[in-house]
Amino acid sequence: MAAERRQGRARAVKELKRGLILEAARTVFEAEGLDGASLRAIAAEAGYTPAALYFHFESKEAIYAEVLQASLASLRDAVGAAVAHATAPAARLRAAALAFFDFYARNPRDLDLGFYLFRGGMKPKGLGRERDERLNAGLAAALRPITEAAEALGATREEADLLTVDAFAHAAGLLLLAHTGRIRMFGASAPDLMARYVDERIAALTRPSPERRD
Repeated sequence: MAAERRQGRARAVKELKRGLILEAARTVFEAEGLDGASLRAIAAEAGYTPAALYFHFESKEAIYAEVLQASLASLRDAVGAAVAHATAPAARLRAAALAFFDFYARNPRDLDLGFYLFRGGMKPKGLGRERDERLNAGLAAALRPITEAAEALGATREEADLLTVDAFAHAAGLLLLAHTGRIRMFGASAPDLMARYVDERIAALTRPSPERRD
């Protein structure tokens, strides 16, 4: 029994240290980016030595992947919560797409984390195949409610997948314009444009086809 309590305390301490490291790492990554950050800087922010970090993470990339995975989990929860309050497929699609956009509109540093592939320019660099695949799966899970709602509105799986990609690209473009201030060049509102785009896609999906009108 005593041994079990000691093991439990050891696990709790380990998890606490990991949490502190991840919190410190996020601060450093937000300030310096993946390339500019260093294990030494992360260790200093967390109050540990660089060597101590290796007891918990094998590399800077491993830390970044876990920080981003937590961000994607928060995104998935935000989209899921929005969809939970919608019943009709059209309402679910609108809620999911706008929740995705709103999450990154409110949390621009999370958007920065998500664009790690393009650090250093448009030539993508990943975190390693296994980590990239795991992170892509996390993003796909957050976007899945859009796909499912589109299918419920009558889209084929291929059409629903394409709509999801299109919604993601549209949101990313508007968020980029909003967070860089370029949207002001056009005297436009990124949230309003996103809502209009989503409503147009829903209208296209729910519009009776020529066959049905005949």
